[in-house]
This record gives sequence, structure tokens and C-alpha cells, in this order.
Amino acid sequence: MTPETLLYHPKSALVVFTAQGQQHPYIEYYEMDGAGSPVNPHPLTVREAQRLAKSLDTREQAAKAFLTPQGILPCNILHINPSQNGSVMWYTKPHTQQLHFAESLSLESGLVSLPALVWKADRKNVSVFALKGSSRPKASAPLHHAPFFNLYQNGNVCMGNVDVYIQQAASIEEFTAAWQGYFFGSYFSHHIAGHQPIKENLISLYRELIESGGDFPVEKLVKNNLTIKDLL
Repeated sequence: MTPETLLYHPKSALVVFTAQGQQHPYIEYYEMDGAGSPVNPHPLTVREAQRLAKSLDTREQAAKAFLTPQGILPCNILHINPSQNGSVMWYTKPHTQQLHFAESLSLESGLVSLPALVWKADRKNVSVFALKGSSRPKASAPLHHAPFFNLYQNGNVCMGNVDVYIQQAASIEEFTAAWQGYFFGSYFSHHIAGHQPIKENLISLYRELIESGGDFPVEKLVKNNLTIKDLL
């Protein structure tokens, strides 16, 4: 047995009794003797119930684990706010991504080359912006509108009917991967309030990139008068 191994011994046990026609069960508490046999049975007391509830409450542990890195902090993380709701800002380098489109766009889903992106998310909401270049951005780096449908002008993403669930104890790697999965796994469908994120027709650009496999033309990006520092 290694020094790190913990050996657990039975200390107490609960037995739940139910009777036909009765809504509430009767709970009996047993202590354990040195041989691990149940002794001293008695009705579960309020104090014992409170102690049990406290031991089963994992919220405090989950809160401490939330947004904790699995190892060394990933180099793409730009900012962490480990508050109760939690928020993270990170970036992704230019890459090719499978995008899905609603039938209303008359555009086949496919691989699309994307520019560098800056993401900011908490448990319930995510915003996405675009960057020129591929290196880790500085706080003064100018942001651009992200070249996607389903975005508000301020960068907030409309997730529609996507059921977003972020685990209470999600590590920072799980958190960022989950949001990117929700975003890219959804179907892009429309411009919101007439917002045009790039300097040309987005459908035409997507179609061209899917057919050619070429790099995203960053000169088509439109500045939004924000920097990364403005998102902090």
C-alpha cells in the first residue's frame, strides 16, 4: 500500500423503512462497532441529519474547482474572473472549422477558414470577436466583428434553443472547450437586427472559402472600436 492510499472504515449506516400507503419514510441510524457490524439503532436525529447533509453538500468543493486548470495554465487564456458565475477570456488562432447552416441560407455546411478569435464567456453567455494576426494578443489589440451569423453588434452570441450546461466544477479547459463546442455545433441562420459583420456578403464569402479552402481574408474584417482591454 502506497503512502497516498487512504483506508476507509465503516462508521455508521442508514436504513430507510417505508410502509404501504405512507408518504414519508422512517430512517433509522446505526453505529458500527470495531468489527463493522451495525449497533445502537435509533431514529435519525436532526443533528445527525444536518451532519449528513453537510457532508453530502459538494457545492463548496465545486466552487473551488471551477475554472481551475488541469495543469499549467493554457497559453491561450487571456483573463480569468473566478467569481461565483465565473468568466474567462481566451483566443483561438486562425484555423479551419466545420460550420453548420440553416436551410434558409441555402448554403451547404462545410469547412471554413476562420481568422483568430477572441472569446469571452460566463456560465450562461458567450461573446466572440475577431483579430488580425495569429500571435497572442496584447491588451491594446484592436478587435473586429466576428464573421458569423447569429451575433449581435456588441459581439454577444444568440444561442437560440441550444441547451447550454456548464458543469459546476468545470476546469478552465473543459469550460472553453464546452463553449466552443456549443458555438460551432449550432446552426448559423441569420443576421441579427441587420448587423453585417464583414465588408461583403457573408454567404458569398463562406461559399468561396468552402470551395477554395483558402485562408480567411482578414482585410474583409470590420473594426468595432473595441480593444481586448475594453472587455476586462
